[in-house]
Amino acid sequence: MPDRERAGWYDVIMPAAPAVPVRPLVLGSVVVDPPVLQAPMAGYTNYAYRQVVREFGGAGLLATEMIAARSAAWLETTRGEHPDRLWGVREEPRPLAVQMWDNDPDNLASVGRRLARDFRVSVVDLNFGCPVRQVTEKAHSGSWLLRDPARVGTIVRRVVEACDGVPVTAKIRLGCAETCHTAIEVAQRVEEAGAACLTVHGRVASQFFTGRADWTAIAAVKRSVSRLPVVGNGDIDTPEIAVARLRETGVDGVMIAREALARPWIFSQVAALLRGEPCPPDPSLDAQRDIVLHHYDLVCRRFGVSRGTLLMRKFACAYAQGLPGARDFRGRVSRVTTRVEFLDVVRDHFPRIASAGVSSRHAEPSSA
Repeated sequence: MPDRERAGWYDVIMPAAPAVPVRPLVLGSVVVDPPVLQAPMAGYTNYAYRQVVREFGGAGLLATEMIAARSAAWLETTRGEHPDRLWGVREEPRPLAVQMWDNDPDNLASVGRRLARDFRVSVVDLNFGCPVRQVTEKAHSGSWLLRDPARVGTIVRRVVEACDGVPVTAKIRLGCAETCHTAIEVAQRVEEAGAACLTVHGRVASQFFTGRADWTAIAAVKRSVSRLPVVGNGDIDTPEIAVARLRETGVDGVMIAREALARPWIFSQVAALLRGEPCPPDPSLDAQRDIVLHHYDLVCRRFGVSRGTLLMRKFACAYAQGLPGARDFRGRVSRVTTRVEFLDVVRDHFPRIASAGVSSRHAEPSSA
């Protein structure tokens, strides 16, 4: 995640820009308006985090953490249970997407059918982009499947049939490696299979999150399909960049990932710019500290105080990323084990003074 200098600009509302003529993203019967999506991120986009994003507004579609279809099928068959990551999904406000991964069309179709019929999710999303070794090399899933566009197409077709009208989407990368760029062929197979949308992350899997996302390549994927909406993802670390990507690349939507962990209010800022309104300022540092405490309260309600305190350490570190004094704060908060310790560290050591200088929002964007 890029460093963000928080200068005096956060107390000044940026001047309004002309509204960008962006249409809502239509996924079957689901209208994503604005076409700004919250990315599914394993270990982060849990129920509590989604509550925080929803409170700020601006995200047209929220997503859960991805679930393993094979594990979900085993839990249902053996124990009559569902994955912990689906906690609260039935009652949660819509629209909401659930992402899953596997390499077996039957497993994915079975779990997709349950998500559509039982959980009544808005969108069933298929992950063909995860670069993590446990998913790729060990399970031959995620971005591993990009080397076989035909199999991706088969999987998408089976899940589309199983979900019976509930929109099925897919998320991919540009390929497995620099020598294996298959995104265009995969996109065409996904379109032929009846998917409602495709999200493209502008890196190959072997890059993980190094280097820069290639938005020229994302635009080329968009041009390669005739009807399939394409959402771009990668290195969107300011509201202005989100709007620029929509305006300049021809994509139908943008997905924001890591920057939204530090700034869950970024979706509302993008939405304002798309309406031609002034960009709302980031909350003051005191307000950001209060947001961390509110997020902690939500996490503890969901997971209990002991587990919630441990889980919240990484979120607190993300909130402080790029702020003056973040290193000292992260060193302290990453060691807390009790509620009292967490509250004391956040109240006493969360950054309180913005650094002098020009905000990164007015400078060249940093690499994510």
